[in-house]
Amino acid sequence: MDASGEGRLLRMPRRRPRTATLLVSAAALVAAVFPASAQSRAAPAPTPDPVVVVDCSSQAQVRPEEYLLACGDGNNRLVGLRWETWGQRTATAAGTDMVNDCRPYCAAGRFRPYPVTVTLSNPQRWPDHPDLQRFTTIRILYTDTAPSPVLKDVTYKLVY
Repeated sequence: MDASGEGRLLRMPRRRPRTATLLVSAAALVAAVFPASAQSRAAPAPTPDPVVVVDCSSQAQVRPEEYLLACGDGNNRLVGLRWETWGQRTATAAGTDMVNDCRPYCAAGRFRPYPVTVTLSNPQRWPDHPDLQRFTTIRILYTDTAPSPVLKDVTYKLVY
């Protein structure tokens, strides 16, 4: 009571709950430690499946060491392929084209080596496996001589 005899209501200052203070402090700490770009970073995009090359047996291949060009008789095969690139649009390798000279006829012929650079390109959806892309063109560049009567730079459509 005061001198006039009236009672005075004293207000005590309110205390904020400790939990709210701790949460605000924790949020401020997180914001200070992690930059805004890290806080809003989206999940990385999934890596697309590699483009494949389809062999004579309708098998998908990625970076094959060998590739049969003459599916019917086996008289032309790429061997020792060393892939320099294998991307979503093209793939490039160095290797050897082993070609049967068919002299005097193919069964009695000898396989001759020709150094080549191979480029796969023109990816398209593979009808047998619509979730995959396959290369549909192969370019063979003979880096020395080419087997007669083949041109030194040839491109074939892959139909498998």
